[in-house]
Amino acid sequence: MRQHVDRRHALVLELVQEHGTLRVADLARELGVSPVTLRRDVETLAAQGRLRRLHGAVVRSEESAERPSPGAESGRDVVVGMVVPTTEYYYAEVVRGAREAVEAHGARLVVALSQYLPGEDSAQADRLLASGAHGLLLTPSWETGSPGPGEGLRITERTVPTVLVERSVPHGHPAAALDRVRSDHAHGAAQAVRHLAALGHRGIALAAQDSPTTAELRRGHEAAVAALGLRAVPAPPRVPHPVGEAERFERTFDYLRTAVEEHGVTAAILHSDVDAIVLVPRLRAHGIRVPGDLAVITYDDEVAALADLPLTAVAPAKRTVGRRAAELLLSRLAEPSGTREPGQHLDILPELRVRDSCGASIRTASR
Repeated sequence: MRQHVDRRHALVLELVQEHGTLRVADLARELGVSPVTLRRDVETLAAQGRLRRLHGAVVRSEESAERPSPGAESGRDVVVGMVVPTTEYYYAEVVRGAREAVEAHGARLVVALSQYLPGEDSAQADRLLASGAHGLLLTPSWETGSPGPGEGLRITERTVPTVLVERSVPHGHPAAALDRVRSDHAHGAAQAVRHLAALGHRGIALAAQDSPTTAELRRGHEAAVAALGLRAVPAPPRVPHPVGEAERFERTFDYLRTAVEEHGVTAAILHSDVDAIVLVPRLRAHGIRVPGDLAVITYDDEVAALADLPLTAVAPAKRTVGRRAAELLLSRLAEPSGTREPGQHLDILPELRVRDSCGASIRTASR
């Protein structure tokens, strides 16, 4: 066994000497051993000063003194891979923030899209690493914003620094120790409830489309209603099967109409802006005055200000999330080999932007 290990170490050194720099995954594949075994070999050889490990790659020992570590001032060779579901709507600003931070450090951002397709997160991340990415910013396509049973395990098997963006992981899950930067959507929903309660509303509904954000919005809404002693109102009925957009809007409209006319609801939080822009005119055409009968706050603030009735909105700090996630990843890449600062979970608080739909400006003007 000892001879086998020594022979493998010799082959590792031979290949690194020949190529100068090699990824750990490529070395493992070349030698026909598991990545875990190869990482142990690399750590042993690095401790002996015979090569240097650089976050998922190894270099010849004579190069290590001359080669700048990723994230250094001369980090133009550093490549940050980013996997997001889409670059439209919400994630356009997240990507923009990440790009600004990466380019400010002289590095390069490469973006891949999963389009919410099953398994595509992992496939795109692997492609980025194969093309030379030193670290990853990942937004997995988890339906609830957190991994379901069996999900998220592949993330922990990669050896490069990884930061989760706009996602969270339950305690006890193997990926819970990863760095994470996300919007605190529960805080955003609670902030909307507090604002409406301050305007005198006691029955405040939440109508949120199914998305990775929804669970956190419900959590924040329920917590704020309980903390402020507000009246609980019926939640929208859960639909056991997927429905089309037209049916979804019809169901949400019926829920809000019934909430106002039968349950005394006087305020609602709608997710998202698009839903609010569609539903508010329909409610007004039905005879429900907004904000007179129903004060409305929307969640996202992508296009809320452009509605015929400008919509008060909770605005997640998307660009800040992208920027802070990239900065955290770059700081990981700059850490000396063998050292690591404690992991970080950063929650970025959304901002409430008051416009006409909640009635605040009308109430202020009438005083």
